[in-house]
Amino acid sequence: MGQKQKTLFNLKLILPIIVLVLFLFSCLSLSAQPKPNIKPLTRIEFVFDASFSMFGQWQSGMKIDIAKRMLIEFLDSIKGVDNLEIALRCYGHQHSLRPERDCKDTKLEVPFGKDNFLAIKNKLKNIYPKGTTPIAYSLEQCAADFPTTSSKTVRNIIILITDGIEECDGDPCAVSLALQKKGIILKPFIIGIGLDQSFINSFGCVGKFYDASNESTFKTILNVVISQALNNTTVQVNLNDLAGRPSETDVDMTFYDQTSGIIRYNYMHTINNKGVPDTIILDPIGTYRMVVHTIPKVEKKDITLIAGKHNIIAVDAPQGYINMKVEGKNNPQCIVRKMDEMNTLHIQLFNTQEKYIVGKYDLEILTLPRIKLEKVDVGQSKTTTIEIPQAGTVNITKPSEGPGSLYVLENNKMVFVCNLNANIMQESILLQPGKYRIEYRPKNAKESVYTIERDFKIESGIITPLRLY
Repeated sequence: MGQKQKTLFNLKLILPIIVLVLFLFSCLSLSAQPKPNIKPLTRIEFVFDASFSMFGQWQSGMKIDIAKRMLIEFLDSIKGVDNLEIALRCYGHQHSLRPERDCKDTKLEVPFGKDNFLAIKNKLKNIYPKGTTPIAYSLEQCAADFPTTSSKTVRNIIILITDGIEECDGDPCAVSLALQKKGIILKPFIIGIGLDQSFINSFGCVGKFYDASNESTFKTILNVVISQALNNTTVQVNLNDLAGRPSETDVDMTFYDQTSGIIRYNYMHTINNKGVPDTIILDPIGTYRMVVHTIPKVEKKDITLIAGKHNIIAVDAPQGYINMKVEGKNNPQCIVRKMDEMNTLHIQLFNTQEKYIVGKYDLEILTLPRIKLEKVDVGQSKTTTIEIPQAGTVNITKPSEGPGSLYVLENNKMVFVCNLNANIMQESILLQPGKYRIEYRPKNAKESVYTIERDFKIESGIITPLRLY
Protein backbone atom coordinates (compact mmCIF):
# COMPACT_ATOMS: atom_id res chain seq x y z
CA MET A 1 0.00 0.00 0.00
CA GLY A 2 1.41 3.41 -1.05
CA GLN A 3 1.93 6.36 1.32
CA LYS A 4 -1.04 8.25 -0.20
CA GLN A 5 -3.32 5.25 0.21
CA LYS A 6 -2.19 4.81 3.84
CA THR A 7 -2.98 8.45 4.57
CA LEU A 8 -6.47 8.17 3.06
CA PHE A 9 -7.07 4.95 4.96
CA ASN A 10 -6.04 6.59 8.27
CA LEU A 11 -8.30 9.59 7.56
CA LYS A 12 -11.26 7.29 6.99
CA LEU A 13 -10.63 5.72 10.39
CA ILE A 14 -10.09 8.99 12.26
CA LEU A 15 -12.83 11.11 10.67
CA PRO A 16 -15.80 9.31 12.30
CA ILE A 17 -14.08 9.62 15.69
CA ILE A 18 -13.59 13.37 15.21
CA VAL A 19 -17.24 13.80 14.21
CA LEU A 20 -18.35 11.83 17.27
CA VAL A 21 -16.16 13.90 19.59
CA LEU A 22 -17.51 17.16 18.13
CA PHE A 23 -21.09 15.92 18.49
CA LEU A 24 -20.56 14.96 22.13
CA PHE A 25 -18.86 18.30 22.82
CA SER A 26 -21.78 20.21 21.32
CA CYS A 27 -24.25 18.18 23.40
CA LEU A 28 -22.29 18.92 26.56
CA SER A 29 -22.13 22.61 25.66
CA LEU A 30 -25.88 22.76 25.16
CA SER A 31 -26.55 20.92 28.40
CA ALA A 32 -24.28 23.37 30.21
CA GLN A 33 -26.38 26.31 29.08
CA PRO A 34 -28.68 27.71 31.78
CA LYS A 35 -32.25 26.54 31.43
CA PRO A 36 -34.98 29.11 30.78
CA ASN A 37 -36.84 30.44 33.81
CA ILE A 38 -39.32 27.90 35.15
CA LYS A 39 -42.90 29.15 35.00
CA PRO A 40 -43.70 30.39 38.51
CA LEU A 41 -46.49 29.12 40.71
CA THR A 42 -49.29 31.71 40.70
CA ARG A 43 -51.60 31.99 43.69
CA ILE A 44 -54.75 34.04 43.13
CA GLU A 45 -57.04 34.94 46.00
CA PHE A 46 -60.46 36.20 44.99
CA VAL A 47 -61.77 38.64 47.60
CA PHE A 48 -65.50 38.78 46.98
CA ASP A 49 -67.82 41.53 48.20
CA ALA A 50 -70.97 40.05 49.75
CA SER A 51 -72.04 43.15 51.64
CA PHE A 52 -75.67 44.29 51.75
CA SER A 53 -75.24 46.71 48.84
CA MET A 54 -74.68 43.74 46.51
CA PHE A 55 -78.48 43.28 46.57
CA GLY A 56 -78.59 46.34 44.31
CA GLN A 57 -79.95 46.11 40.77
CA TRP A 58 -77.43 45.92 37.91
CA GLN A 59 -78.78 45.61 34.38
CA SER A 60 -80.36 42.13 34.10
CA GLY A 61 -80.56 41.37 37.80
CA MET A 62 -79.03 41.81 41.23
CA LYS A 63 -75.29 42.52 41.43
CA ILE A 64 -74.67 39.52 43.68
CA ASP A 65 -76.35 37.07 41.29
CA ILE A 66 -74.59 38.40 38.18
CA ALA A 67 -71.18 38.56 39.88
CA LYS A 68 -71.48 35.03 41.26
CA ARG A 69 -72.65 33.59 37.94
CA MET A 70 -69.89 35.26 35.93
CA LEU A 71 -67.18 34.34 38.41
CA ILE A 72 -68.36 30.70 38.41
CA GLU A 73 -68.31 30.62 34.60
CA PHE A 74 -64.90 32.22 34.64
CA LEU A 75 -63.51 29.60 37.03
CA ASP A 76 -64.52 26.93 34.52
CA SER A 77 -62.39 28.67 31.88
CA ILE A 78 -59.19 28.57 33.95
CA LYS A 79 -59.60 25.06 35.28
CA GLY A 80 -56.62 22.98 34.25
CA VAL A 81 -54.17 25.89 34.02
CA ASP A 82 -50.71 24.72 35.09
CA ASN A 83 -48.98 26.15 38.16
CA LEU A 84 -52.12 27.82 39.47
CA GLU A 85 -53.66 27.76 42.94
CA ILE A 86 -56.75 29.76 43.89
CA ALA A 87 -58.59 30.70 47.07
CA LEU A 88 -61.79 32.53 48.01
CA ARG A 89 -62.28 35.08 50.78
CA CYS A 90 -65.61 36.85 51.26
CA TYR A 91 -66.67 39.76 53.40
CA GLY A 92 -69.99 41.22 54.58
CA HIS A 93 -71.75 37.85 54.43
CA GLN A 94 -71.84 36.60 58.03
CA HIS A 95 -73.48 39.37 60.08
CA SER A 96 -76.28 41.79 59.23
CA LEU A 97 -76.09 45.56 59.59
CA ARG A 98 -78.34 45.48 62.67
CA PRO A 99 -78.07 45.97 65.55
CA GLU A 100 -74.63 47.26 64.47
CA ARG A 101 -72.21 46.66 61.63
CA ASP A 102 -69.45 44.08 62.10
CA CYS A 103 -66.20 45.50 60.77
CA LYS A 104 -64.45 42.15 61.13
CA ASP A 105 -66.96 40.31 58.96
CA THR A 106 -64.52 38.53 56.64
CA LYS A 107 -63.61 34.89 56.23
CA LEU A 108 -61.35 32.68 54.13
CA GLU A 109 -64.07 30.40 52.77
CA VAL A 110 -61.88 28.19 50.57
CA PRO A 111 -58.10 28.02 51.19
CA PHE A 112 -55.53 27.70 48.44
CA GLY A 113 -55.43 24.51 46.43
CA LYS A 114 -54.96 23.24 42.90
CA ASP A 115 -58.24 21.33 42.59
CA ASN A 116 -60.63 23.45 44.61
CA PHE A 117 -62.62 24.96 41.73
CA LEU A 118 -65.75 22.97 42.61
CA ALA A 119 -65.44 23.93 46.29
CA ILE A 120 -65.26 27.63 45.39
CA LYS A 121 -68.23 27.40 43.02
CA ASN A 122 -70.34 25.62 45.63
CA LYS A 123 -69.41 28.16 48.28
CA LEU A 124 -70.29 31.08 45.99
CA LYS A 125 -73.74 29.62 45.35
CA ASN A 126 -74.46 29.73 49.09
CA ILE A 127 -73.14 33.24 49.77
CA TYR A 128 -75.79 35.90 50.46
CA PRO A 129 -75.24 39.61 51.19
CA LYS A 130 -75.81 40.73 54.79
CA GLY A 131 -73.44 43.25 56.22
CA THR A 132 -70.87 46.00 55.74
CA THR A 133 -67.74 46.53 53.64
CA PRO A 134 -64.49 46.05 55.63
CA ILE A 135 -62.07 46.17 52.67
CA ALA A 136 -58.95 47.20 54.61
CA TYR A 137 -59.43 44.55 57.31
CA SER A 138 -60.14 41.87 54.67
CA LEU A 139 -56.97 42.72 52.75
CA GLU A 140 -55.01 42.64 55.99
CA GLN A 141 -56.31 39.15 56.76
CA CYS A 142 -55.26 37.96 53.30
CA ALA A 143 -51.63 38.06 54.41
CA ALA A 144 -52.12 34.86 56.43
CA ASP A 145 -54.08 33.16 53.63
CA PHE A 146 -51.05 32.76 51.36
CA PRO A 147 -48.85 29.79 52.31
CA THR A 148 -45.42 30.92 53.48
CA THR A 149 -42.63 30.14 51.06
CA SER A 150 -39.09 31.34 50.41
CA SER A 151 -39.28 30.54 46.72
CA LYS A 152 -38.80 33.42 44.30
CA THR A 153 -40.91 31.56 41.73
CA VAL A 154 -44.22 32.17 43.54
CA ARG A 155 -46.50 35.09 42.65
CA ASN A 156 -49.21 36.01 45.18
CA ILE A 157 -52.08 37.99 43.66
CA ILE A 158 -55.33 39.41 45.05
CA ILE A 159 -58.34 40.10 42.84
CA LEU A 160 -60.86 42.22 44.74
CA ILE A 161 -64.41 42.27 43.35
CA THR A 162 -66.53 44.98 44.99
CA ASP A 163 -69.42 47.35 44.43
CA GLY A 164 -68.51 49.81 47.19
CA ILE A 165 -65.77 51.56 49.12
CA GLU A 166 -64.43 51.09 52.64
CA GLU A 167 -67.13 51.49 55.31
CA CYS A 168 -65.17 50.68 58.47
CA ASP A 169 -62.63 53.51 58.90
CA GLY A 170 -59.84 51.33 57.59
CA ASP A 171 -57.26 52.47 55.04
CA PRO A 172 -57.17 49.99 52.12
CA CYS A 173 -54.39 51.99 50.43
CA ALA A 174 -52.10 51.74 53.45
CA VAL A 175 -52.82 48.03 53.93
CA SER A 176 -52.20 47.24 50.26
CA LEU A 177 -48.94 49.19 50.25
CA ALA A 178 -47.75 47.45 53.42
CA LEU A 179 -48.46 44.00 51.96
CA GLN A 180 -46.58 44.91 48.78
CA LYS A 181 -43.59 46.35 50.65
CA LYS A 182 -43.31 43.17 52.69
CA GLY A 183 -43.30 41.17 49.46
CA ILE A 184 -46.41 39.22 50.50
CA ILE A 185 -48.41 40.15 47.39
CA LEU A 186 -47.94 41.84 44.06
CA LYS A 187 -50.00 44.91 43.23
CA PRO A 188 -53.68 43.87 43.60
CA PHE A 189 -56.37 44.04 40.94
CA ILE A 190 -59.70 45.70 41.79
CA ILE A 191 -62.81 45.13 39.72
CA GLY A 192 -65.55 47.62 40.51
CA ILE A 193 -69.11 46.42 39.87
CA GLY A 194 -71.42 49.29 38.92
CA LEU A 195 -69.57 51.68 41.19
CA ASP A 196 -70.65 55.26 41.70
CA GLN A 197 -68.28 57.45 39.71
CA SER A 198 -67.37 59.36 42.87
CA PHE A 199 -66.01 56.12 44.40
CA ILE A 200 -63.68 55.16 41.55
CA ASN A 201 -60.78 57.42 42.53
CA SER A 202 -60.67 55.78 45.95
CA PHE A 203 -59.19 52.59 44.50
CA GLY A 204 -56.27 53.94 42.46
CA CYS A 205 -53.89 53.71 45.40
CA VAL A 206 -55.03 50.21 46.36
CA GLY A 207 -54.11 48.50 43.11
CA LYS A 208 -54.82 48.38 39.41
CA PHE A 209 -58.47 49.36 39.10
CA TYR A 210 -60.95 48.28 36.41
CA ASP A 211 -64.43 49.76 36.22
CA ALA A 212 -67.01 47.16 35.15
CA SER A 213 -69.83 49.49 34.18
CA ASN A 214 -71.91 46.65 32.68
CA GLU A 215 -72.13 42.86 32.57
CA SER A 216 -70.24 42.36 29.32
CA THR A 217 -67.45 44.65 30.54
CA PHE A 218 -67.17 42.65 33.74
CA LYS A 219 -66.59 39.44 31.80
CA THR A 220 -63.99 41.10 29.56
CA ILE A 221 -62.17 42.61 32.53
CA LEU A 222 -61.98 39.22 34.27
CA ASN A 223 -60.25 37.81 31.19
CA VAL A 224 -57.87 40.77 30.98
CA VAL A 225 -56.97 40.53 34.65
CA ILE A 226 -56.40 36.80 34.61
CA SER A 227 -54.29 37.13 31.47
CA GLN A 228 -52.03 39.55 33.29
CA ALA A 229 -52.02 37.37 36.38
CA LEU A 230 -50.99 34.22 34.50
CA ASN A 231 -48.83 35.43 31.64
CA ASN A 232 -45.53 37.24 31.42
CA THR A 233 -44.84 39.78 28.68
CA THR A 234 -41.91 40.53 26.40
CA VAL A 235 -39.53 43.41 26.95
CA GLN A 236 -36.63 44.89 25.00
CA VAL A 237 -34.13 47.10 26.83
CA ASN A 238 -32.38 49.67 24.63
CA LEU A 239 -29.08 50.90 26.03
CA ASN A 240 -28.60 53.96 23.86
CA ASP A 241 -25.32 55.56 22.83
CA LEU A 242 -24.85 59.30 22.31
CA ALA A 243 -26.47 59.06 18.88
CA GLY A 244 -29.57 57.41 20.37
CA ARG A 245 -28.75 54.01 18.87
CA PRO A 246 -29.28 50.91 21.07
CA SER A 247 -25.71 49.76 20.55
CA GLU A 248 -24.49 49.30 24.14
CA THR A 249 -24.61 45.80 25.60
CA ASP A 250 -22.90 43.10 27.69
CA VAL A 251 -23.89 44.50 31.07
CA ASP A 252 -26.06 43.11 33.86
CA MET A 253 -29.53 44.54 34.51
CA THR A 254 -31.48 44.18 37.76
CA PHE A 255 -35.23 44.71 37.94
CA TYR A 256 -36.51 45.58 41.41
CA ASP A 257 -40.11 45.73 42.56
CA GLN A 258 -40.31 49.46 43.12
CA THR A 259 -42.69 49.13 46.07
CA SER A 260 -41.07 46.31 48.04
CA GLY A 261 -37.48 46.70 46.83
CA ILE A 262 -37.32 42.95 46.17
CA ILE A 263 -35.20 41.78 43.24
CA ARG A 264 -37.56 40.36 40.62
CA TYR A 265 -35.18 39.63 37.72
CA ASN A 266 -31.54 39.72 36.67
CA TYR A 267 -30.53 39.58 33.01
CA MET A 268 -27.22 40.05 31.21
CA HIS A 269 -28.00 42.45 28.37
CA THR A 270 -27.38 40.90 24.96
CA ILE A 271 -27.44 41.97 21.33
CA ASN A 272 -28.98 38.99 19.54
CA ASN A 273 -28.08 37.44 16.19
CA LYS A 274 -30.30 39.95 14.40
CA GLY A 275 -28.26 42.84 15.75
CA VAL A 276 -30.95 44.17 18.11
CA PRO A 277 -31.32 44.00 21.92
CA ASP A 278 -32.52 40.56 22.88
CA THR A 279 -36.06 40.01 24.14
CA ILE A 280 -36.48 39.23 27.84
CA ILE A 281 -39.53 38.08 29.80
CA LEU A 282 -40.99 40.10 32.69
CA ASP A 283 -44.10 39.87 34.84
CA PRO A 284 -46.47 42.69 33.78
CA ILE A 285 -47.84 43.09 37.31
CA GLY A 286 -46.33 45.87 39.38
CA THR A 287 -43.95 48.78 38.90
CA TYR A 288 -40.24 48.26 38.34
CA ARG A 289 -37.03 50.10 39.10
CA MET A 290 -34.30 49.01 36.69
CA VAL A 291 -30.61 49.33 37.51
CA VAL A 292 -28.12 48.85 34.67
CA HIS A 293 -24.78 47.96 36.26
CA THR A 294 -22.58 50.16 34.14
CA ILE A 295 -19.85 52.25 35.79
CA PRO A 296 -21.42 54.39 37.15
CA LYS A 297 -24.80 52.64 37.24
CA VAL A 298 -27.76 53.87 35.21
CA GLU A 299 -31.20 53.79 36.83
CA LYS A 300 -34.77 54.10 35.56
CA LYS A 301 -37.79 54.24 37.87
CA ASP A 302 -41.57 53.95 37.53
CA ILE A 303 -41.47 51.31 34.80
CA THR A 304 -44.90 49.87 34.06
CA LEU A 305 -45.50 47.26 31.39
CA ILE A 306 -48.42 46.77 29.03
CA ALA A 307 -49.48 43.14 29.22
CA GLY A 308 -49.73 41.26 25.94
CA LYS A 309 -47.58 43.77 24.04
CA HIS A 310 -43.87 43.99 23.30
CA ASN A 311 -42.54 46.69 25.62
CA ILE A 312 -39.41 48.77 24.99
CA ILE A 313 -37.47 50.31 27.88
CA ALA A 314 -34.88 52.84 26.76
CA VAL A 315 -32.10 54.39 28.84
CA ASP A 316 -29.07 56.46 27.90
CA ALA A 317 -25.92 54.43 28.58
CA PRO A 318 -23.16 55.73 26.24
CA GLN A 319 -19.84 54.12 27.13
CA GLY A 320 -16.15 54.22 26.35
CA TYR A 321 -13.07 52.47 27.73
CA ILE A 322 -10.17 53.17 30.07
CA ASN A 323 -7.16 51.00 29.33
CA MET A 324 -4.48 50.94 32.04
CA LYS A 325 -0.99 49.80 31.11
CA VAL A 326 2.27 49.23 32.97
CA GLU A 327 5.30 47.05 32.26
CA GLY A 328 6.51 44.38 34.63
CA LYS A 329 4.74 41.96 36.91
CA ASN A 330 3.47 44.47 39.44
CA ASN A 331 -0.07 45.63 38.58
CA PRO A 332 -1.10 48.48 40.90
CA GLN A 333 -4.73 49.36 41.54
CA CYS A 334 -6.41 52.58 40.48
CA ILE A 335 -9.32 54.26 42.26
CA VAL A 336 -11.77 55.72 39.74
CA ARG A 337 -14.09 58.56 40.78
CA LYS A 338 -16.44 60.87 38.92
CA MET A 339 -14.79 64.23 38.43
CA ASP A 340 -14.86 66.39 41.59
CA GLU A 341 -16.60 63.65 43.62
CA MET A 342 -15.11 61.59 46.45
CA ASN A 343 -17.21 58.44 46.13
CA THR A 344 -15.27 55.50 44.72
CA LEU A 345 -16.92 54.17 41.56
CA HIS A 346 -14.53 51.39 40.79
CA ILE A 347 -11.07 50.01 41.52
CA GLN A 348 -9.35 48.95 38.30
CA LEU A 349 -6.19 46.90 38.05
CA PHE A 350 -3.48 47.91 35.63
CA ASN A 351 -3.12 45.89 32.44
CA THR A 352 -6.91 45.67 32.24
CA GLN A 353 -9.52 47.51 30.19
CA GLU A 354 -12.86 48.60 31.64
CA LYS A 355 -16.03 50.25 30.32
CA TYR A 356 -17.29 53.53 31.77
CA ILE A 357 -20.21 55.84 31.07
CA VAL A 358 -19.07 58.73 28.86
CA GLY A 359 -17.75 61.65 30.95
CA LYS A 360 -14.77 62.90 32.95
CA TYR A 361 -13.14 61.01 35.80
CA ASP A 362 -10.51 61.55 38.48
CA LEU A 363 -7.99 58.72 38.92
CA GLU A 364 -5.87 57.91 41.95
CA ILE A 365 -3.26 55.27 41.18
CA LEU A 366 -2.15 53.36 44.28
CA THR A 367 1.56 53.46 43.62
CA LEU A 368 4.23 54.92 45.91
CA PRO A 369 4.08 57.84 45.64
CA ARG A 370 0.44 57.97 44.51
CA ILE A 371 -0.29 59.28 41.03
CA LYS A 372 -3.34 61.52 40.66
CA LEU A 373 -4.83 62.26 37.26
CA GLU A 374 -7.76 64.65 37.02
CA LYS A 375 -10.42 65.19 34.35
CA VAL A 376 -9.61 62.04 32.39
CA ASP A 377 -12.01 62.06 29.45
CA VAL A 378 -13.91 58.94 28.35
CA GLY A 379 -15.48 59.31 24.92
CA GLN A 380 -18.20 57.33 23.15
CA SER A 381 -16.78 54.00 21.93
CA LYS A 382 -13.24 55.35 22.39
CA THR A 383 -10.37 53.98 24.44
CA THR A 384 -8.46 56.26 26.78
CA THR A 385 -5.09 54.72 27.61
CA ILE A 386 -3.38 55.45 30.92
CA GLU A 387 0.24 54.27 30.97
CA ILE A 388 2.60 54.63 33.89
CA PRO A 389 6.30 53.69 34.13
CA GLN A 390 7.36 50.42 35.67
CA ALA A 391 8.24 50.71 39.33
CA GLY A 392 11.71 50.18 40.74
CA THR A 393 12.67 48.68 44.08
CA VAL A 394 14.69 50.04 46.96
CA ASN A 395 16.20 47.45 49.31
CA ILE A 396 16.82 49.20 52.62
CA THR A 397 19.28 47.77 55.17
CA LYS A 398 19.34 49.38 58.61
CA PRO A 399 21.98 48.91 61.30
CA SER A 400 19.18 48.31 63.83
CA GLU A 401 15.47 48.69 64.29
CA GLY A 402 14.18 52.23 64.41
CA PRO A 403 11.74 54.79 62.99
CA GLY A 404 12.12 56.32 59.56
CA SER A 405 10.26 58.04 56.76
CA LEU A 406 10.59 58.19 53.00
CA TYR A 407 10.05 61.30 50.84
CA VAL A 408 10.10 62.21 47.18
CA LEU A 409 12.02 65.34 46.23
CA GLU A 410 9.97 67.75 44.12
CA ASN A 411 11.03 71.35 43.40
CA ASN A 412 13.30 71.45 46.44
CA LYS A 413 10.51 70.17 48.67
CA MET A 414 10.17 66.92 50.59
CA VAL A 415 6.79 65.29 49.89
CA PHE A 416 5.86 62.45 52.23
CA VAL A 417 5.59 58.98 50.65
CA CYS A 418 5.44 56.48 53.53
CA ASN A 419 6.86 55.50 56.91
CA LEU A 420 9.40 52.71 57.29
CA ASN A 421 8.65 49.65 59.37
CA ALA A 422 10.35 50.47 62.68
CA ASN A 423 10.49 46.82 63.77
CA ILE A 424 12.62 45.31 61.00
CA MET A 425 16.15 45.88 59.74
CA GLN A 426 15.64 44.98 56.09
CA GLU A 427 12.81 46.34 53.96
CA SER A 428 11.93 46.36 50.25
CA ILE A 429 9.64 49.07 48.83
CA LEU A 430 8.29 49.48 45.28
CA LEU A 431 8.60 53.09 44.11
CA GLN A 432 7.90 55.04 40.97
CA PRO A 433 10.99 56.38 39.15
CA GLY A 434 12.29 59.61 40.73
CA LYS A 435 14.53 61.17 43.38
CA TYR A 436 13.97 60.28 47.01
CA ARG A 437 15.23 61.00 50.49
CA ILE A 438 15.11 58.78 53.56
CA GLU A 439 15.25 59.91 57.20
CA TYR A 440 16.08 57.30 59.84
CA ARG A 441 17.17 57.10 63.49
CA PRO A 442 18.34 53.93 65.27
CA LYS A 443 15.95 52.79 67.98
CA ASN A 444 18.43 53.10 70.84
CA ALA A 445 19.79 56.47 69.74
CA LYS A 446 17.87 58.88 71.98
CA GLU A 447 19.24 62.09 70.47
CA SER A 448 18.05 63.70 67.21
CA VAL A 449 21.62 64.33 66.13
CA TYR A 450 21.89 60.61 65.32
CA THR A 451 19.37 60.99 62.47
CA ILE A 452 20.68 59.35 59.28
CA GLU A 453 19.73 60.94 55.97
CA ARG A 454 20.23 59.43 52.51
CA ASP A 455 19.29 60.56 49.00
CA PHE A 456 18.77 57.95 46.28
CA LYS A 457 17.32 57.56 42.81
CA ILE A 458 14.85 54.96 41.54
CA GLU A 459 14.79 53.75 37.93
CA SER A 460 12.16 51.55 36.24
CA GLY A 461 12.76 47.85 36.79
CA ILE A 462 16.00 48.44 38.71
CA ILE A 463 16.72 47.24 42.25
CA THR A 464 18.55 49.91 44.25
CA PRO A 465 20.37 48.77 47.43
CA LEU A 466 20.47 51.36 50.24
CA ARG A 467 22.49 50.91 53.43
CA LEU A 468 21.83 53.26 56.30
CA TYR A 469 25.27 52.90 57.93
